[in-house]
Amino acid sequence: MGYFNNLTETIGNTPMIVMNNITKNLPCKVYAKYETFNPGNSVKDRIGLKMVIDAEKKGLLKAGGTIIEGTSGNTGMGLAIAAISKGYKCIFVTTDKQSNEKIDILKAFGAEVIVCPTNVEAEDERSYYSVAKRLGEETENSWYVNQYDNSSNPQAHYESTGPEIWDQTDGKITHFVVGVGTGGTISGVGKYLKEQNPNIKVWGVDAYGSVLKKFHETGEFDTNEIYPYQVEGIGEDMLPENVDFKIIDGFTKVSDKDAALYCRKLLKEEGMFLGNSAGAAIKGVLQLEKEFNSDDLVVVLFHDHGSRYLKKIYNCLLYTSPSPRD
Repeated sequence: MGYFNNLTETIGNTPMIVMNNITKNLPCKVYAKYETFNPGNSVKDRIGLKMVIDAEKKGLLKAGGTIIEGTSGNTGMGLAIAAISKGYKCIFVTTDKQSNEKIDILKAFGAEVIVCPTNVEAEDERSYYSVAKRLGEETENSWYVNQYDNSSNPQAHYESTGPEIWDQTDGKITHFVVGVGTGGTISGVGKYLKEQNPNIKVWGVDAYGSVLKKFHETGEFDTNEIYPYQVEGIGEDMLPENVDFKIIDGFTKVSDKDAALYCRKLLKEEGMFLGNSAGAAIKGVLQLEKEFNSDDLVVVLFHDHGSRYLKKIYNCLLYTSPSPRD
């Protein structure tokens, strides 16, 4: 019979969709790996389940335990789905720049949510990184996930997302473009694709206010690159272990304003209701036009659903600030 034993079995095998309008002036074909079809409506469902399963195997997560993680929202939802199916509690730590919808959804899943200030350094005791780590140390029978350095994060994409993309394009993919935050998606998918064809180019989309692009190009961790920005889920003010810079061929940066505007364009021109990292990703593809030719097949990954950004992107006046920090 055609059924699943629980919701986690529906994770993965998301569709590949041809971009018909927004990229029509590019010389190449562009396909979207559409991750909102996961049960939690984001690519992070893949790593949430994988990290929980691996933690159980290692004895890090035990019956009745509490999962603790710093999250911009989507990884928390992926972890929450896995936690409900396996009987764990959740405490999630996030920042005050995340959309209210994400925070409300995490609470609806039954998680305790702690909101920390965005505009502090990663090492500051008030940062969501530091608070999540401290809670992991203080909470009895708990497991601190640490998706930024947890090797199960890129491994999930090496085992599932990468092979799916390769098979869905019949091995014809020439470029992979994706927003970079924890580094799990680009590193796991990029590793798999380059093992199949080392000529495939892997491009990361970064945010203004993030250190990733400059570090990749120069090897310098420049604190002058760090300042607050609004786009969620991409960019970093530190260097996660899961960002494998050797696999990445290059970065392009997209502004907050363009990320939001291109979310609206995706909805109006393609009917795709997506989050602001998708707006950044498709704008990144357009910015990379000179990298493509008529024989290329570009795959861009869209992380999450637009319902999490209604007030922030779709039902509001767009925020503006001086270029290039807009």
